[in-house]
Amino acid sequence: MPLTFAKEGEPASIKKVGGKEETRQFLENLGFVTGAAVTVISTAGGNLIVNIKDSRIAIGKDMASRIMV
Repeated sequence: MPLTFAKEGEPASIKKVGGKEETRQFLENLGFVTGAAVTVISTAGGNLIVNIKDSRIAIGKDMASRIMV
């Protein structure tokens, strides 16, 4: 399922990162790689704040929908 459907506070494992090559590379540089643990901290207006690799990152709904957990 896409990261946008993950419940707040529940850790999830990234299964796949989709999208164009440049989008995948950008997300991988932020730490969104296959097998990484990610936790949704909060959602506001469709945008997500997530905790990944001991960092909090805000990403838009369009990017979050390309990350499968």
